[in-house]
Amino acid sequence: MPASTLPLVLLGLFVAVVQGRRNFQHGRGSTGLRVVGVSGRGSQPLDVPPPPPQPHVSYQQQTAPDVEESFTLDFTAVEGNVEDFMSQIKNLAQSLYSCSAQKTDDQMKLNFLKNESVTCNDGTPAGYYLRDSKGSKRWLIFLEGGWCCFNKESCDARYNSMRRLMSSTDWPQSRIGQGILSASPEENPHWWNANIVFVPYCSSDVWSGTSTRPSKDGYAFMGGLILSEVVQDLVSKGMDEARLVMLAGTSAGGTGVLLNVDRVADLLEQLGVAANVRGLADSGWFVDSKHFMPTDCIEPYCLPPDAIKRGMKYWNGVVPDSCKQKIPQGDQWKCFFGYNLFPVLQTPVFVVQWLFDEAQLFVDNVHLTGQPVLEDKWTYIHKLGQELRTMLRDVPALFAPSCLSHSLISKSSWTEVRVYGTTLPRALHCWDRSLQERPHGRNTPSAIKGCPFHLVDNCPWPHCNPTCPTMRDHYTGKDMSTVQFLMHLGFDVQRMARQLGIEPNNLLGVLNRGN
Repeated sequence: MPASTLPLVLLGLFVAVVQGRRNFQHGRGSTGLRVVGVSGRGSQPLDVPPPPPQPHVSYQQQTAPDVEESFTLDFTAVEGNVEDFMSQIKNLAQSLYSCSAQKTDDQMKLNFLKNESVTCNDGTPAGYYLRDSKGSKRWLIFLEGGWCCFNKESCDARYNSMRRLMSSTDWPQSRIGQGILSASPEENPHWWNANIVFVPYCSSDVWSGTSTRPSKDGYAFMGGLILSEVVQDLVSKGMDEARLVMLAGTSAGGTGVLLNVDRVADLLEQLGVAANVRGLADSGWFVDSKHFMPTDCIEPYCLPPDAIKRGMKYWNGVVPDSCKQKIPQGDQWKCFFGYNLFPVLQTPVFVVQWLFDEAQLFVDNVHLTGQPVLEDKWTYIHKLGQELRTMLRDVPALFAPSCLSHSLISKSSWTEVRVYGTTLPRALHCWDRSLQERPHGRNTPSAIKGCPFHLVDNCPWPHCNPTCPTMRDHYTGKDMSTVQFLMHLGFDVQRMARQLGIEPNNLLGVLNRGN
């Protein structure tokens, strides 16, 4: 049994003893305690009388995954000294928990790819950071985000201003993860003890490129190849025994998840890895509709559709065949957008998307600093939220808060945002449970009563959810309340109150309470 698991088992035993003692004291017979465990994980029984002999079962029955087993504990031998027994169990559990917590390694260590021909933009080695968890059969591979460049001018500008996104020269030897990458069970309640892999973004191609360095103005674009090499390297480091592999990412990394999750599932199958593969795409569902104040490309900047059109050719970008088959020749750049790509995916994917994504608004020429937002810009923002709600309506596993922000799963505050009272870690856990009944199914998880995983805010304006990340005034540096932020956007309290048929003061009270 792993050291990190034993304290939890002992604490569970302590709770069972307390309940059994209460049953005994209230005349409900002997203790009759039952301890429930999960087979197939190397757990060993505590020092208690063994269960009675069981009839012979076949090999297939013995190896069935996650079969719940239980046995009865007879505490009649300690009835005269239950307090001392309980105290010993509690003290042992607490000491072991303290010991195991001290040994937790929260560092992800740098590994360069074995295949040295697969590189970052500038030819320096590509690689990944790994924090392995001995005994765990769950792996999370995280793709970093950071937009893209699409021609020599934009890539030169990017290299001069954001070199870390194009080169491994200054990568540190280790990193500490936050959010779903954290090793802390308080910050990361369901994935803290998984094998965590962080893949830095140094290819500037939305994880799609297959172009070697000499062919494009001295830059390589090998994001798709980098991911393939990472997967192959990890199989030799223990991922060959994985039961679950989650491909996750934020921003361009979130789009990279949508582009690559089926390919990763196929690759693992080819390598003989019998794992369930899933995706977690955060803030990667971009919109290619009409933009606010559309403009032609002004080097080195372009609006997303133009950047992707140019970039796909420049990177020799690859999109899933299932999407290419439904898009006319010449328009396959549209497969970079979630509304075209998601419906053809065969691998289950959970989508996390702010309804008012800051990156989307920025590339659409909607800037929310400085003077209050005028009516035409406010209308555009409002319609963006409506458009995303419509696009995401048929996504089974979804967490979409009505907030103005960008990326969530890699932030330590990811446990604080709620939609209808449910946090993202809780929604992911519910989704995981729903897929256990059909582990190889498509994006059709089974609903679980009281455990939601399709969560979309209904309120129509940015930051109407009271758990949204705090906004900060760019001039004063001070935090803004929801009301202050909406007034900064030009929100007309008087007019909205009239439309809702309530007094303006009552509307402000509702906004402050977040109701």
